[in-house]
This record gives sequence, structure tokens and C-alpha cells, in this order.
Amino acid sequence: NLFEQFQRIANAYFLFLLILQLIPQISSLAWFTTVVPLVLVLAVSGVKDAIDDFVRSMLLTCTLEFDEKWMNVQVGDIIRLENNNFVTADLLLLSSSEPHSLTYIETAELDGETNLKVKQALTVTAELGEDLQKLTEFNGEVKCEAPNNKLDKFTGTLTLRGEKYALDNEKMLLRGCIIRNTEWCFGLVIYAGPDTKLMQNSGKTTFKRTSIDRLMNVLVLLIFAFLALMCLILAIGNGIWEYDKGYYFQVYLPWAEGVNSASYSGFLMFWSYVIILNTVVPISLYVSVEIIRLGNSFYIDWDRKMYYPPKDTPAQARTTTLNEELGQIKYIFSDKTGTLTQNIMCFNKCSIHGKSYEMNGKYLERRQKKVDFSYNQLADPKFAFYDHSLVEAVKLGDIQTHRFFRLLSLCHTVMPEEKKEGNLVYQAQSPDEGALVTAARNFGFVFRARTPETITVVEMGETKVYKLLAILDFNNVRKRMSVIVRSPEGDLTLYCKGADTILYELLHSSCDSLKEETTEHLNEFAGEGLRTLVVAYKNLDEEYFQDWIRRHHEASTALEGREDKLSELYEEIEKDLMLLGATAIEDKLQDGVPQTIETLARASIKIWVLTGDKQETAMNISYSCNLLNDDMDDVFVIEGSTSDDVLKELRDARKKMKPESFLDSDEINIQFEKSSKKPKVLPDEQANGVYGLVITGHSLAYGLEENLELELVRTACMCKVVICCRVTPLQKAQVVELVKKYKKAVTLAIGDGANDVSMIKTAHIGVGISGQEGMQAVLSSDFSFAQFRYLQRLLLVHGRWSYIRMCKFLKYFFYKNFAFTLVHFWYGFFSGFSAQTVYDEWFITLYNLVYTSLPVLGMSLFDQDVDDRWSLLFPQLYVPGQQNLYFNKTVFVKCMFQGIYSSLILFFIPYGAMYNTVRSDGKAIADYQSFALMVQTCLLIVVSVQICLDTSYWTVVNQFFIWGSLSVYFAITFTMYSDGDCYSFDSAFCFSGTARNTLSQPNVWLAIFLSITLCVLPVVGFRFLKTQLRPTPSDKVRKYLIKPEILLTTT
Repeated sequence: NLFEQFQRIANAYFLFLLILQLIPQISSLAWFTTVVPLVLVLAVSGVKDAIDDFVRSMLLTCTLEFDEKWMNVQVGDIIRLENNNFVTADLLLLSSSEPHSLTYIETAELDGETNLKVKQALTVTAELGEDLQKLTEFNGEVKCEAPNNKLDKFTGTLTLRGEKYALDNEKMLLRGCIIRNTEWCFGLVIYAGPDTKLMQNSGKTTFKRTSIDRLMNVLVLLIFAFLALMCLILAIGNGIWEYDKGYYFQVYLPWAEGVNSASYSGFLMFWSYVIILNTVVPISLYVSVEIIRLGNSFYIDWDRKMYYPPKDTPAQARTTTLNEELGQIKYIFSDKTGTLTQNIMCFNKCSIHGKSYEMNGKYLERRQKKVDFSYNQLADPKFAFYDHSLVEAVKLGDIQTHRFFRLLSLCHTVMPEEKKEGNLVYQAQSPDEGALVTAARNFGFVFRARTPETITVVEMGETKVYKLLAILDFNNVRKRMSVIVRSPEGDLTLYCKGADTILYELLHSSCDSLKEETTEHLNEFAGEGLRTLVVAYKNLDEEYFQDWIRRHHEASTALEGREDKLSELYEEIEKDLMLLGATAIEDKLQDGVPQTIETLARASIKIWVLTGDKQETAMNISYSCNLLNDDMDDVFVIEGSTSDDVLKELRDARKKMKPESFLDSDEINIQFEKSSKKPKVLPDEQANGVYGLVITGHSLAYGLEENLELELVRTACMCKVVICCRVTPLQKAQVVELVKKYKKAVTLAIGDGANDVSMIKTAHIGVGISGQEGMQAVLSSDFSFAQFRYLQRLLLVHGRWSYIRMCKFLKYFFYKNFAFTLVHFWYGFFSGFSAQTVYDEWFITLYNLVYTSLPVLGMSLFDQDVDDRWSLLFPQLYVPGQQNLYFNKTVFVKCMFQGIYSSLILFFIPYGAMYNTVRSDGKAIADYQSFALMVQTCLLIVVSVQICLDTSYWTVVNQFFIWGSLSVYFAITFTMYSDGDCYSFDSAFCFSGTARNTLSQPNVWLAIFLSITLCVLPVVGFRFLKTQLRPTPSDKVRKYLIKPEILLTTT
């Protein structure tokens, strides 16, 4: 831990100072002035890290105990697992207690998803049951791929009794999973120890850093340079003074041992002043920043207005290092499904053989009663349906309608669970599939049971068992899935469902007229923001199928190129399909989404939606949630099919938004024409109106190419809203990375599913929504909550407050340290540049740690310019954070000059007041101890008044910290300067009687008051004029708060 702590420049610097202080020739301060602060800072950081490690170790205790038992597990072992057991290694499922050797598992430790998943053993191994004799005699041979970190893939074969069987991920139990709802199961160890997929995924966490962190590192280096300059000036001054005066003054002030020249004395004084002026680099800066961030993180965790009662889900700050970055967001990248919408799917409409049917149409709901499904004993009572014509078509035995719902009941990967007779619960890996299977169930095609070889469906009360001959899996490339089944009558049929853009290319030419009708319905569905799928089928020839299934078996048991071989076979058989119709599923908007987006837009935050949905659906959802609106000047649609087309469409859009951007005199054109290795940043460009941009995934692929990416980001960033449709998870991350590359802006990505993880990790801030798609997005995020509407409170309240508090803290912290340290610099010109300190050494030790630490922490944890209600009512208050106005290099320079000015006042006013001064009884007080006490008292009161000026929101805690710190100072001062301490510890406390002799004089307090007035008056005057002439958004809102009637008329 100490090694990690000294990776910080400031800590390493103070360790270097401590070493310098051990050298007698240059040591100008007692050792404790550096040791005490350094030890305290290291101790606080160490305790914090130790607590984190302890909590982490408690969470891992269970796993560590299991590791002790798992250490002897080897490849080839057969292991018995029971309900609620952790899976000990990567296992091939052999058999289980459940029917058809099903095993239910929870994969939260792997992907964060809490919904149960189902694994199923091969029929040939399921026969082993729990017969230990048969399991012992099991002599199969498994060939598989080398260990890797792909959690969703496994390729292997099992050879048993001369037969070869394909193995895939559906038959594997991975280490880290938990067995659920399964009494027992047996598995064969395939990978153990470090070869398991869980261990293969172990890696270093990448830490995100805020822009203020990066700026602080630059500022610390600048402070080092400033410190070196001051030390050099004072060292040169010492060399000149020693050469001109000190050389002839050695009888009274002899040179130190070993010093034989003025130049060498100046060299030693350089290092002595490095020690004295070390406080210009604040040692407690980093630990104070950590405390502030930790406190502001707790505010997020404790915020009841971000708590979601239906799921008992509070907001959570999963990191404590990025709080102030929340107050600087310029771009939000959002998923659509489950983020803007609820991801609770409802089968809303469908098109069957050219006829459109309404499910939950609002006008139908008003006009007709809900259909009574009581005739179907297996119907889901929660399913609502109003269009009676479709029910009549089903009851009348319409062939196409029956075929449509038969497809929905067969073409899926859902697993049924029936704990009680007739009480069916579907375990679906996606809400879409669950909605479709539930719809088929209510219309009389009830999916009842599944085995590796069969699917049981109750069709209009008649139980039918279909032989499942092949499953053609869905993936992001195919965008469809198919099953091949044999009906009880012996008919071979392929059923397929997928995206319209894909399936339309696979249809038989005889479907052209039906395709036109269905397309009209699809456009109508998408226009209402519904998620659509097209369904089709194909009757297969027995002879062809037997040849195909043979080649399929060969491909599925191949260890090399299995995916490519299977893909070719899938393409071959999925041709000349017969169109059946289309489904439309409604995914309702979450509560408060339109209002949240409107509020964020008023805060000058640009929102980009990155979704896998089709263009029409994405656009209509965008209109529903106020992203797009009819008041916009134009919405550009980029859908070029070639690189040249995309470039032309982007340039046409930019030309309309800002024609002058094509001129040779345009600054950006000039900047990017110059060849430079430095990363180029695009400044913000204002369009001549309000525009939106919609781009498809195919066109986006061209836009992300190196020769087009600048044009894409330049055009897109001029728009208020950008919608990217049909995008892959990788493209989501690439879009975020593109904006980070060219824009000097803070980005935030928000999503709820595993497909959003790469985007969440790429953005400066990642926010996970705990929705219907598991917890993987949450586990990868920096902040999480349950509803999108909480984002406005996270940014506009917590983010803005955190940013303002951190900026105020840094400004005050640097100011007080410059004012404190530079007094030593001016004193050097009056002390022969001898590295004599102005203050008492104990005051130097306690200044940052005791006297000034709590007041600034109180302000940094409790301050508010306006309360949360006004922060949300006036989103414009958020803009200064985006522009980084409250703390930057310019503000730092201002703080430095204020500190220099204050140090001049704090030195020369007490110096003039003490010069040749006597007390009322005639005794002199123009001594070093009295001067030091007066300067440090002036300093502490001035910085206390300054923090009062900086505080906008007063609490009891603030009052206590400020008055308490002053009280502690005077209490410690009078105690340490008492006769008793000085007699007992004369080497440590040598200011005997100074406090009571000096602070009892009226002229001393008059000089203190004058110093305070001169330090504070310019600050008060400047702030008053700034408030009147150039008020900030916060100033304007506070004016409104004074006159509520003005506020009411403006809102």
C-alpha cells in the first residue's frame, strides 16, 4: 500500500523533503513539521484502502473457502453438485434430477444477470442419472477448444460408444454459476483452475480519471516550477548577501561547518528554502479530495428521490472518483430498449397473410370489451386483447392463422416451468421471445414442454409432440433464428423469424405481392414505435433434408471452422421461404422520459440514441420522448450504401446547417489542413437552426472509417439530436470513442443490457440501469439506478453540486496555501535570506491538518448555490460546468495572484505595526516571536473570513467548524506559549509568554483588523461588481429567489 501511495507525485515529494530535513547543513525546520502531516495523510489513505480490502475479502471469503476444496479438482473428474452449490469448474452437464436432465443456473457471478438460465444434458448422458456405477464406468472422449475467455461460446465433441455428439455452450456449466431449483446434477470437468472461463476473464480494472484530476497534475507541476523559481531567487539573494555582508559578519554569525564560500552557502540555502516553502504544494490535497468525493458519493446512495420502490432499488455510486465529472457532461449516449423504454414487451399487433390485427389499440379498448380467454384453461390471465376478429379466425380454423401461431409456439429457445398443473411459467432469455410465446399460448397454441429432441404444444386443446430436428441459432450477423421440426403427421417444416431486412431477401418470388402488403403494415407498426419481426416457413423435401442433416452433423462436430461451416449450411436451407406475416411488440416508455430529455436539452446536453432497432421504430420512439419534434428545421437521414454516398449525404447536411463551414477561410478547415502529430480537437460549431440526424448501422460503418470519421463527427455534433439505428455493440463503443477523440467534452453512456457494456466502459462516465436484461450493465458502470428519469437528478443536482464544491475547494485550498507560504518569501529579504521561518514550527505543522482542514471540508460537503428544486427548474445552471468555468488554469492563476497579494499584506502590515513598537508599559514587543504570532493570527483569521465569503449555504456544521477551528487555534497557542510548556519542553516550545503579552495590546488587534480589511475588501468589491455587471446563472437565480413574484411571472 505504501508503494502505491508514493506513486503520487506529492507524497513522493514530501518523502524527498523528509530526507532533506535529515541533512543538518540544510535543515531549516524540525523533522516533525513534515513527518506528522505525511504520516497522517498516509494513515488516512491507508485506512481507507484497508477498509476497502477488508470488505472485498469478506465478499470473497466464501469463494476462498471453496477454493481450498476445489484445489484438487482435475480435468476428467466427475462431480456431483446440489441445489445452491457454486459450480466448481467448467463442467459438461451429464445428468440431473430434473425431467429431461434440465439444470437451472444463476449466472450473476459471470455476467451479472439474475434471471435463471436453463442447461440441458445430451440424451445419451442423461440416461446415466445418479447411478454411481454407470457414472464410474463412463468412458467417453471429449475433444474441445483450448481454454479461452469467451463466456458465450464452447466448441467440442463427445465420442461415446462409437458415436460423435456435438457439444456447445448450452451443455456447459461454467465455474462461478450457482445451481438453482435442481436437487442434484453430475458434470464432467472440462477446464479446471486457471483454465476456467471465469479465471480467463480475470484482468486488471482500468481506472477512469476526471478532467480535474488531469488538471491538478498539471497544476502541481506548475507549482513545482514556481517553487523552484522562488528558491532560486532566494538562493541567489543569499549568495549576494553572504558575499556582500555575511562574509564580514562571521564573528557574530559564523558560517555553518563546511561552508567556505558565498556561492556554496547559496546552494545550501536553495535546498533549505525548498523545505521551508514546501507548503506551496499541499500535502493534504489528495486525501481531502478523496474525503469530499466519498461524502458526495454517499449523498447519491442516500437520495430517496432516486430510490425505486417497486424493485427496492436505490441509486448507487459504484465509484467515488468521478463525482464532479457528473457536473460537466456535454454528450449523453443512450440505449433505447430498456433505457428509454421499460423493456416489458406486450404483443400489440400482427399481420397475418396480408391482414392487420389490433391487439391493444386504444380506440379498440374504448369501443370493445376485453376478449374472454376462459375457454382456454392454459391462457395467461395477464394477457390483454381486444380485437375479436383474430380470435374468430383462430376458432374457425383459418390455415394461415394457425400456421402463424404454430410458428410462434415452436420457433424459440424458451424453457417452460410447470410447478403446478396448468400453471405455466416461461423462462425466456429475452422479453421479446417471452411475449411472442405468451401470445401464441393465449390464442390456443400452448408451448407446454421441451426435450432435446421434442417440443410439446397443446394446439386448440389437442396435445401434439413435434420432433425437433435442428435449431439454427440467432446471432447479431444472421439476425434471425429457425427451427426444423417434424409434425406428428410426418411433415418436415422449417420455421423462421427475424428482422425484415434480412428475411425479405430469403423469400420466394411468389411472395412479392404479400410482401408489399406486409411492408405497409410493418411501416405502420414502426410508425407507432413498435418492435417488429417477420415470420416465414418452408416445407422441406425428405431426401434433401436427410442429406442436409448429415452435413449439418459433420459441421456441428467439427472442431475447426465450425461456425463458418454451420453458417453456410444455414444460408443454404433458409432460402425460398414462404411469408406468413409479421409481429409487432410494444415496449412502453418509462415514466418521465420525455420530461427528463426536455430538461437535459435545456441544460445544453446533447443526446445521442444508439439502438439496434429499425429506423422507423427508433425515430418514432424519439418523437414520443421529445428527442425529435416538428419544430426542428430538418431531420437528416443518412442511409447511403457506399462510402461516397455517405460522404455526400453528410456534406449536404452540413452545407444546409452551416454553409460557411465549406469556405477556405473557415478556422476548422485551416486547422485540419495543417499536418500535425498533436491530437486535433473540434471546437463547437453553431448551426443556423435546430436539426436532428438519423443514421443507419450500415451507413455508420462507412462513417466510422478513418477517411469519413471527421466529417461524421463534425456534422453530427452540429445537430441537437443524433439517432443511430441498427448498430452493433462494437459500433456503440466506436461512436463514443469518436466523440471523445475529436471533442473536448465529457461523455456519459447509459444502458441496461450486456450489449451496452462496451459503450459504458468507453465513455468518461458509465451509467447502468437495473432493468429487465440483467445486471451486467450495472456491474460495468460507475453509477446505477432503476429509471432513466433519475439521470436528470444525478447530473443537474448531484453532479452540479459536486463540481461546484470541488472547484470551490481547490480555489480556496490553493489560495490559503499561497498566502501561507509566500510570507516566508518576503521575510527572506529581511532576514539575510537565511531560511529563517516566519511562523512557529508547530503552527506550520498544524496549519493544514487542524486549523484550516475542517472549515474547507464543511464547505466542500454541504455547500449549495441553490437547492435541488431550483437546480431542476433552471437547467441552465448546468452550463458553466460544461464550459469548465469554475476551475481552470485562468482561475488558478487568479487564486495565485490573490494569494500573493494577501501574503504581501500579511507580511508588511504586521511588520510596519511591529517596527520599533513598545507596549503601553514601555516594554518592547518588536521581537521575532511577537511578529510571528501576529502574522499567523492575521493569516488564520483572513482565511477564515475568506471561506465565509465562499460559502453559499450555511449549516450548523459549517458554523461549528469555522468557529471551532479558530477556538482550537487560540487554545493551542495559549497552551503552547504558556510558561509551563516552555519550562518543561524549552527546545520545543520557545515562545514563552508571547501570546498573552502580544494579544493583549490594542494596537496589535488594530493591525490585525487592518490586515483583514485590506485582504478581504478587494475580494468583496470585485465580487459585488461582477454580480452586478456579469452575473453568473447562479447569481440570476438567487436574485429571483429574493423576489418570488418575478420568478412566477418568468416561469
